[in-house]
Order: sequence, then structure tokens, then C-alpha cells
Amino acid sequence: MFGFLSRFLGLWFIAGAMVSLIMDLTKSIAASTWLSASTGQLWFEWSPQTLNAAQAAIQRHVSVALWDPFLQSLLLMPPWVLLGPLGLLLLWMGDKGRGVRTQLH
Repeated sequence: MFGFLSRFLGLWFIAGAMVSLIMDLTKSIAASTWLSASTGQLWFEWSPQTLNAAQAAIQRHVSVALWDPFLQSLLLMPPWVLLGPLGLLLLWMGDKGRGVRTQLH
């Protein structure tokens, strides 16, 4: 069950990374210069309430230091930089053949 869920989420993250990369590339081609939206910017445009709630919850219940240097720097990265490797990691973790294989000769 874990393998299926991991592969499913991994494929969705890879798809999200591809969509984000294609959006950045089309904007860059249209502007004739490299343009890239940050994860935090997109999150704020789509749902500012959840971004503010996540910040408040992490700062209040986890650690103020976790939000400011670490998570803030992640939110400044493009979504495809975050989603791509995370999706690949999930696909690797859910790989059926990753365990010990028995071979018949």
C-alpha cells in the first residue's frame, strides 16, 4: 500500500514540476528573458490564507527558527525545483524492485 501511495504522489509531484517548468519557460520566451515564479509567490496568489496559517502554525507550534531561514528560503525557489526531486524520491521509495531480489539461475 505504501508503495502505491508513494508512486502515485511521486507522479503527481513530477507532473506539477513539469507544468510549473513549462509555465516558466513560456513566460520567459514571451519576455525574452528568464522569468521564474517562486513557490511562495504562487502559493500566495492561489491561497494567501493557507500560507499565513502555515506560517503562524509553524512559528507558534514548531519553531520560529524553522520558518525564517529554512522554509522561507525554500519558498523562494521555483516550484519545479522542489517538486521534481521530491517526486523522484517518492518514485524511488515506491519502486517495487528496490528490495532484495531473488534470482533464479
